[in-house]
Amino acid sequence: MAVTAAYWAFMLSDGALRMLVLLHFNGLGFTPLQLAWLFLLYELAGIVTNLGAGWLAARFGLAATLYGGLALQIGALAALAQLDPTWGIAASVAFVMAVQGVSGVAKDLAKMSSKSAVKLLAPAEEGGLFRWVAYLTGSKNAVKGAGFFLGAALLALAGFETAVWGMAGVLAVILAAVALFLPPGLPGRMKAEESWGGWRSQDARVNRLSLARMFLFGARDVWFVVGIPIYFQAILSDGTAEGRREAFFLVGGFMALWIIAYGAVQALAPRILGGKGQAVEETTRKAVRWAGLLVPIPFVLAAAAYLAGEPEGWLTGALVAGLLLFGFVFAVNSSVHSYLILAFGSAERITRDVGFYYMANAAGRLIGTLLSGVSYQVGGLPLCLATAGGMALCSWLAGRRLSRV
Repeated sequence: MAVTAAYWAFMLSDGALRMLVLLHFNGLGFTPLQLAWLFLLYELAGIVTNLGAGWLAARFGLAATLYGGLALQIGALAALAQLDPTWGIAASVAFVMAVQGVSGVAKDLAKMSSKSAVKLLAPAEEGGLFRWVAYLTGSKNAVKGAGFFLGAALLALAGFETAVWGMAGVLAVILAAVALFLPPGLPGRMKAEESWGGWRSQDARVNRLSLARMFLFGARDVWFVVGIPIYFQAILSDGTAEGRREAFFLVGGFMALWIIAYGAVQALAPRILGGKGQAVEETTRKAVRWAGLLVPIPFVLAAAAYLAGEPEGWLTGALVAGLLLFGFVFAVNSSVHSYLILAFGSAERITRDVGFYYMANAAGRLIGTLLSGVSYQVGGLPLCLATAGGMALCSWLAGRRLSRV
């Protein structure tokens, strides 16, 4: 519970920061591709960090990497507040990319620490690991969803710089509280493991699952990072200052609702999949079936956007309903993946296996982020959603191979 509380604090700031950056720079006239570039280093940093974080945790302990993640996020927020509005686009993009890269390192240090701690601290009762993983992951995403709305609201009410400084201050207080009151029990330095070069798991199931995870998160971020927020911002804003402010709340509200609902479904995933006490093999087979259910949703939405041709009331309603359905199926997939990586991984090298798995997660987000900007700029919303469907199809195919390992 203490680990989860620290993770909540981090993810609230992470969600708020993403929405602040996206809406602020969209308001400054950045193109979809330029907006995607702002987040690329954030995702790229996750690939490197997740490989190194497992090694760091093995050497210095999970508490050290958790504190390090929180401290780096505070530094990233403080640096972002130094952004000068008189800088040119190239300088602004480069600066924000660098700051987002630091934030990406911070996020993955905190994530790896929290997820690995669950493997080591979860009660040994039947179904205990799946239940605690679902609670941690689901609650984390609900809090991050609240952060999306918080970021949009702060931008509309307080402005960019004030919002960033306020979040940095609150996170500093939380870091101090966690450091003072985290009870003993979070593992310290672990058993010395193999050298840095032993990053790839020896378990074929971990490697297959990581591949499926990469495509799964690519399928989400293709529409989530740039495409849908910018589309909704365009159709909801009339171009006036008041209209932009109202659109900030509406876009932030939808993104927050999506993430919060996604987190709630993740927390309920053990019940949705049939309750506790299932064998890992049965859960793996169910994961493959749920991955198949995700594939047609973005393709249907892409066809609807193509047939509409331009923004229509019925299309907006279909997108909202379809993306909420996507979120439900995606959440079950994500939650069962988070359980399986801990079930497959051995306690002796859990930080390395979790690190490799979340490296694949970050790679999927990196690919999805880039494709989000490129596909939306080249082919608009239909191509953006069709690309998401292609990524979901690849995730299902990778999952089918997992069930045969």
